[in-house]
Formats: sequence, structure tokens, C-alpha cells
Amino acid sequence: MSRYNRDQLVQLAKSQITEISAGQLKQRLDAGESLTVVDVRERDEFVQGHLPDAVFIPRGFLELQIEQHQPNRDKPIVLYCAGGVRSALAARNLQEMGYNNVISLIGGFNGWKNAGYSFKTPQFLSDDQRIRYSRHTLLSEVGEAGQIKLLESKVLLIGAGGLGSPAALYLAAAGVGALGIVDFDTVDMSNLQRQVLHGVKDVGRPKVESAADRLTDLNPDVKVIGYREPITSENALEIIKDYDIVLNGSDNFPTRYLVNDACQFLKKPLVDASIFMFEGQVTVYQPADHAHGVEGGPCYRCLYPDPPPPGEVPSCAEAGVLGVLPGIVGSMQAIEAIKLILGIGEPLVGRLLMIDTLDMSIRALKIKRNPDCPVCGDHPTLTELIDYEQFCGLPSRNGHHASEARELILA
Repeated sequence: MSRYNRDQLVQLAKSQITEISAGQLKQRLDAGESLTVVDVRERDEFVQGHLPDAVFIPRGFLELQIEQHQPNRDKPIVLYCAGGVRSALAARNLQEMGYNNVISLIGGFNGWKNAGYSFKTPQFLSDDQRIRYSRHTLLSEVGEAGQIKLLESKVLLIGAGGLGSPAALYLAAAGVGALGIVDFDTVDMSNLQRQVLHGVKDVGRPKVESAADRLTDLNPDVKVIGYREPITSENALEIIKDYDIVLNGSDNFPTRYLVNDACQFLKKPLVDASIFMFEGQVTVYQPADHAHGVEGGPCYRCLYPDPPPPGEVPSCAEAGVLGVLPGIVGSMQAIEAIKLILGIGEPLVGRLLMIDTLDMSIRALKIKRNPDCPVCGDHPTLTELIDYEQFCGLPSRNGHHASEARELILA
């Protein structure tokens, strides 16, 4: 059996692999070549700076995790460490796994930095956050970088009721950095059958205050911003503009049309849902944003150009709703929001997911953008917010909560 000292082992490894200089790697990256660049250093080294777009896989986990990031064994992979030694040894191990195009960066990160090339100094999770979000960071689709995206994101919830409660709880637990909650109402005993943000001790309290207490207790990383006011044509754009994504959990037509239009004007994704008795539906209205390469999909007005006449649709207060139903549907809204933040999966853009809990059937209907839609169509005719109570045939609320507004019934 051959015996090697440290230097001999490194020299043997380098003789069996391909190496690349910092300048050569820079040229290939600038040319747009598709390279999987992997940082194999330890976490305390990575957070001090790393190559742009590098994947972080500590040396001890490389063989276990490399297939999640590059399953194709013929695609080029560039490994780097601090000085080029650990990456050379790691490259030889990947070759033994069948990877045919593994390259080690000569001089490692120090060589890249000394050459004057740009690098990133990332935000990183604290020790407590690494424990709290460990089940997220184990997922290759999330990882530490994805968790940081969640912590930097801002989501606005319209309503802290049946749908807003589970959505807020799971978004807070997931580590969404800022949650805005718009709700003018107070907690009522009849809410507690489904609005799990609140408890008996909260009856009579403003929902935004009760929600803030519960969410802060669940996760102190999350900043909760309450708006104890009805969302109106006067304040909608000002409130929504600072958020990345909006979740609509409102129970009346004027608010649905208002929030849809405001999100379209501001190019904010809207995760919309509704519930009725035993049925629910969820979709994502993604406004087109060609400047950022976003194709977009239909909006709420594409599906429902006109609201039904007042009194035609019974509300949940009149028809009832299964208390568990908003827990299911609101959780789906939270999932869609997280997917949008992380840029993973296939969001429900152009698809309407419909759930019937009596037979537990789920079906997805394809929906298309209406080219004649007054808001998102090819030639929009509605370019500013309107009087939505009048549009829906309801008395103007004049700054007061419209308790008579009707819930959306499922199509």
C-alpha cells in the first residue's frame, strides 16, 4: 500500500484533475458559460466573502449534496476553497463519483480576491436562526440563501380573519421578515371557530393588535405592521407599494376589486383566495412586468368582470363555513407566497385551484388573461382607483367598515 505525506497527496490530486486560474475563470464567466461554481470552505469563511453566484457546500457535505445542485455528471463544475488545496482534493473525489468535468480554482478565493475581481459579502443567519430554520435550510430549494430572502421579504395581508390567520401564522413561522396586516375589525366570539390568530382573551380587541401579539410570540424575527383602518381608494396604493406580495383574505367585493386593481397598477403579485361553506379556491394574479421579464397572467377582473347584484350571494355569516376550511386554503396562500419569494416551483399563475372538502377533491382550472380586461388588457381603460362601493352597487361606507358587503361565492 502506498503511503503519502500531505504534500505528496496534494501533488497527486493535482496531477489527476484540471485546474483553472482566476483570470481564466473570470473570462469564462464573463462569456456567459454555464458553470456550477461551488465554494467548499467552511461557513465562517464563506460569510466573509464569496464568488458571485457561488453555491455553498462545505467540504464535509460535498459528496452528499452535489447531486442536488448539479445532477448532470458531464456539466462543468468549478470548486474553490481558500487557497486551492481542499478544492483539489475535493475535485478528485467528485471524479471518483463519476463527474467528468471537475475543475479546481488555482489560489482559491484568495487568488480571486487578490486579482481584484468582485466578490459578495452575504448576510448570514445567526446561531439561533440556524436552529430555528434548520428544516428550511436542509432543502436545496431554500438553503441559507433562500432563508435570507424570506427574512428580507415583506408580505401584506388584507384581513386577519379566517384566511389571514393561518397565512399569517405560517408566513411568520417561515421567517418572512415583515408582515403587514390591514384589518379594521375587532375580535368577536364567533370568529374563534376559524380565526386561529385570536383567543378568548382577545375578544373585543382590535384584530391587528391580537395578531401582532401572537405573531411576535411565535417568531420575534418578524416585524408586524398593523393598519387598523379600512383599505380604500385613498390609502390602498400608499399601503401596498412598500410590500413585495399581497395576500387577499377579504370577504367583500369592493375590497377584492380594489386590491386587485391596486396590485395591477403597482405590479405586485396578488395571492387571492375565497371560501364558502365547504369549498375554497386559490390563485395567483401576477401582473405583467416586461421591464423585469415577467410575462404575467390574468387578474381578478378577467375572471369576474362585474360583481353580482347586492344580496344575490349569501355571506358566510348567512350560509356558514366549515372552520377547518380557511386553515387549508390560507395555508395554501402562504405556500404560494413563499414560492414567489424564493422563485421556486410553479405558482398558481393562470390556474384556479378549487377544493371541495366534502369529497376532498381538488382540481385546477386553467384561466386566461382577457385581452379586453379594463385593467390588465391590451388597451386598459381603467388607470386609477375608483369608488368600489358604487361599482359593486353598495352604499358608500364613508370611512366606515362595510359590514353589509357580501362574500364571494365560488364559481
